Amino acid sequence: MAKPLKYIFQGLFYAVFMGAIGYFSTSPAYTHMPPDETLIKLSFSHAGQRKGACRERTPEELGQLPMAQRKVTMVCPRERIDVIVELEMDGKLLYHEVLKPGGLSRSSISSIYRRVPVKAGIHTLKARLNDNGEDGFNYAHEETVNLAPGRVMLIDFKDGGFIFKTHNAT
Repeated sequence: MAKPLKYIFQGLFYAVFMGAIGYFSTSPAYTHMPPDETLIKLSFSHAGQRKGACRERTPEELGQLPMAQRKVTMVCPRERIDVIVELEMDGKLLYHEVLKPGGLSRSSISSIYRRVPVKAGIHTLKARLNDNGEDGFNYAHEETVNLAPGRVMLIDFKDGGFIFKTHNAT
């Protein structure tokens, strides 16, 4: 008598488990973003310029080095400048960040990945970047875009300039 009762409880357990899986596969309804919004993704990696200029080693410095290292006559600092990024929409600043270089010696790239939800519609976007430590921005791009609801605008930085791309949100 114990064996048939065991199979009945096992079947009930499986039925409850499959019902829970079925329910949670369709409910509650998930919406990626509200129907009147679009998403701007600012994502790139960029190395700022070096903090100092390269210099040539003096003959005294070369004489102190081992013979195998004397071929390298130029010395360049490893540390890089912070990268400053700004994103503006219709004259309103959406995002401002000072990106520190990676690495122990602060000699690597600065990376950013930000998601900014905005209302859909026609907007003027301005992306700016400073990688030389001077006042102002040495890279800028302005574009008027139609941000359709449920779409994603990707802002990337490659080959010395910003790139604006629109994709589906799926």
